[in-house]
Amino acid sequence: MSIKIAVIGAGSVGFTRGICRDILCVPELQDTQFSFTDINEHNLEMVAQLMKRDIEANHVPASVETTTDRRRALEGADYVLSFVRVGGLEAFQHDVDIPLKYGVDQCVGDTLGPGGIMYAQRGIPALLDFCQDMEEVSADDVLFLNYSNPMAMLTWACNHYSNIQTVGLCHGVQGGHHQITRVTENWAKKRGLLDADAKLTKKDVDIICAGINHQTWYIQVQWNGIDMVPHLLEAFEADADFIKTEKVRIDMLRRFGYYSTESNGHLSEYLPWYRKRPSEILDWIDLGTWINGETGGYLRVCTEGRSWFEHDFPNWMTGEPNKFTPDKRGEEHGSYIIESLETGRLYRGHFNVVNNGVIKNLPDDAIIEAPGYVDRNGINMPIVGDLPTGCAAVCNASISVQRLAVEAALEEDYDKLRQAILLDPLTGAVCNTKEVWQMADEMVVSLGEWLPQWADEIPAADERLKNPTVDTRQYAGAARLHTKSVDEMEADKMRKQVAESDKAQERPAAAH
Repeated sequence: MSIKIAVIGAGSVGFTRGICRDILCVPELQDTQFSFTDINEHNLEMVAQLMKRDIEANHVPASVETTTDRRRALEGADYVLSFVRVGGLEAFQHDVDIPLKYGVDQCVGDTLGPGGIMYAQRGIPALLDFCQDMEEVSADDVLFLNYSNPMAMLTWACNHYSNIQTVGLCHGVQGGHHQITRVTENWAKKRGLLDADAKLTKKDVDIICAGINHQTWYIQVQWNGIDMVPHLLEAFEADADFIKTEKVRIDMLRRFGYYSTESNGHLSEYLPWYRKRPSEILDWIDLGTWINGETGGYLRVCTEGRSWFEHDFPNWMTGEPNKFTPDKRGEEHGSYIIESLETGRLYRGHFNVVNNGVIKNLPDDAIIEAPGYVDRNGINMPIVGDLPTGCAAVCNASISVQRLAVEAALEEDYDKLRQAILLDPLTGAVCNTKEVWQMADEMVVSLGEWLPQWADEIPAADERLKNPTVDTRQYAGAARLHTKSVDEMEADKMRKQVAESDKAQERPAAAH
């Protein structure tokens, strides 16, 4: 009997098409019933057309239905995937632009910082609505696989304020694993421990990561019986590309002794040290791809990608369909979790779950990212123990912000919302208390249409903004790049680059 998988926010072409391909690469899952739902019917239909074309080309019995009625999509679902961005790019623009007026320069703004905190205020009520629908109409043992950011805060809310088992999934661990494999190979060759023409793969370098989403640490790295953790700094500093593109990650490795999963740009905005002075930001980032630290970089590529997809859709429909073969399967955890639960094949990955003692020196209620094993018996998380003390301290600073932001959204407590922004590490490095209070007012007023829980606070905030207590500035950020039009992208022959931009898979030849 086939399973039913509902995808909320299915208009996200990259994620939806990619993970459905991954699922249908599994022979036992090729009769899956997909139900796509999105509030944007136009995008929904475009993605469905692509997916149906892929299914037909591969001659598998899977099916795709589309609906703007979320409860219909969730009815009887065994698994639910969330790719939503509440407020879309319009709200995202405010997440990036308003903090800049107060000097807070974010690369992404979807995990922590003022942008991530306000993103959580929009997302938490929406995902709890999803969970309520699941409780009422989905399968009794439905599993919610959340890919939406801010990962930790949304997954925290779903697990603590609903009865739906929710697992947060991210690809940061895999990306860093590739980097570690590359520098380990080069390090070994320089010492004559590996033949000059030998190639290492991720399977050769075993890793264990633990921490919180986007601040997870490679606490164990082993190759050929060698503990590589003490050698990683030397290995990364010897890499001609990474020493330019991963300056923040390498500096954190230098200071704390462990490499972090998250990209240079992402990591820089969760910490108080690297984006606090405009004159120094360029010292820590690279503009070859947005993910290395560009101001508002993810907003730019998402905006370009949305415009390009609309423009280039006819080419997508005439291009080569996705192939459902093992060599085309991606690395996202979702398909492997579903495969393991359905077939019993063992899968080891890194998952975002409630801590409950897995990492001893992080709070039990926090959402941690740690190794887990999946088979027919479910998702099982072995005990990690203590993180290195410095690494735990970095995570705990973010966890305090996350807890305040989640409680603010659920309790409708405006003081807790402002305190969350005040305690954010980057914001605290840049802003004083008056600036934070005014910035919070400006953000809730500008984002009000997506913040129903703050409806009673918005009029008072709007009134306070008529007599501002601090001056703001017109500041574009230290490293903002121009958002290209479709014509500009067409002239630059950017089809492949824009299609992959959300993963920053390719650096332009002129990158510096």
